[in-house]
Amino acid sequence: MKVSVIGTGYVGLVAAAAFADHGNDVVCADIDEAKIAGLKDGIIPIYEPGLEPLVKRNVEAGRLHFTTSNADAAKHAEVVFLAVGTPTGGTDGAPKLDYLFQAARDIAPHIDGFTVVVNKSTVPVGTAERVTRIIADLAPDADYTVASNPEFLKEGVAVQDFMHPDRVIVGSDDERARDILQRLYQPFFRTNERLFFMSPRSAELTKYAANAYLAARISFINDVANLCDAVGADVEEVRRGMGSDARIGNKFLYPGVGYGGSCFPKDTRALIRTAREHGMSMSIVASADRINEAQKLVLVRKVRNHFGGDIAGKTIAVWGLAFKPNTDDIREAPALSIVRSLASDGAKLRLTDPEAGPNFMNALGDSVENFGIEFCKDPYDAAKGADALVLTTEWRQFRSPDFGRLGEIMAGKALFDGRNQWSREHLEGLGFSYSGIGR
Repeated sequence: MKVSVIGTGYVGLVAAAAFADHGNDVVCADIDEAKIAGLKDGIIPIYEPGLEPLVKRNVEAGRLHFTTSNADAAKHAEVVFLAVGTPTGGTDGAPKLDYLFQAARDIAPHIDGFTVVVNKSTVPVGTAERVTRIIADLAPDADYTVASNPEFLKEGVAVQDFMHPDRVIVGSDDERARDILQRLYQPFFRTNERLFFMSPRSAELTKYAANAYLAARISFINDVANLCDAVGADVEEVRRGMGSDARIGNKFLYPGVGYGGSCFPKDTRALIRTAREHGMSMSIVASADRINEAQKLVLVRKVRNHFGGDIAGKTIAVWGLAFKPNTDDIREAPALSIVRSLASDGAKLRLTDPEAGPNFMNALGDSVENFGIEFCKDPYDAAKGADALVLTTEWRQFRSPDFGRLGEIMAGKALFDGRNQWSREHLEGLGFSYSGIGR
């Protein structure tokens, strides 16, 4: 099948490479000329495990092509996926749909034969209808339909998720579109039990509802963790007791310094806004968002308290900058709030992360120079001479460090575990001061 994907981000590039890997002829378009030039030279613009060899294999096989022309991509395809960014556009949680609508305008005059235009981006309810009107205004005689096919990929395992999906949601009332998308996705699972057809509006809302529910679970266990701190309980024991209930389970029931990334923060706020536009309030979702923002600074308060309220001049190592392991994505990462808060209190910061360092330092901008923030490739270099060490992202290489070595090179022995990865008993036995989340 001839497939085009507009957008080369975490969603678009993974989708394009995965479709190509199943034998489809795929064109991937992006208006960013530097990004496309890099992709043609084999340079992957994002870090995602397994993506680089997947792209390389399909480019070499002649199944995956790159272009800066959305028009050329539209001419090529039976199916055009719109996988462009929809970032939050203002303070009210409204997603910015300019990129999506512009992509629709770009492809509209070049639709040739029946074409399925698919919203892969996360969009508010009713967006498929708006895209339909945009194309109709520019190409009234075009034979097409607009479907919604939200992605449910987790950064860090996005390739695995796409190749082996829990489910595929297709929002379309057009039987031709349903048949085409069923054939396109059929190789990704043995039966159709994981392919769900529904209306475009239901598909659009399903994406927001799923992410909001997961965000609420995270905020709930973080709220419980803070209560554990207050009453002297251990949230890890409470979590295991809760998670052993088959009705609850353990997934997304891990306390920490809050969630981040391109999905949960944006999607919860967009859902709250959608409800408000229809005279409703999403009270649970709104609470989850408020709790999460506060949770990002829980560890900062613990650091301040440890040093008697004054951390000016203290050297603090921060391990982990990405919003989660196995990605270089720092969008709304808790580490951003933590680092900025510690720096504004006068601490000297030394940061490390296996992949996200360049993105993080760029995001800090002038703060790097103004506050003397330093990035270290080696985590032990970051810890050398530090009065305290703060863990904010649970990268695998941070789970079992050489604590004996840390004890020798650190000036102080204060460890702040923002992901509850380490054993209090073990560390206190080595002479460290340990502080986790809710324990």
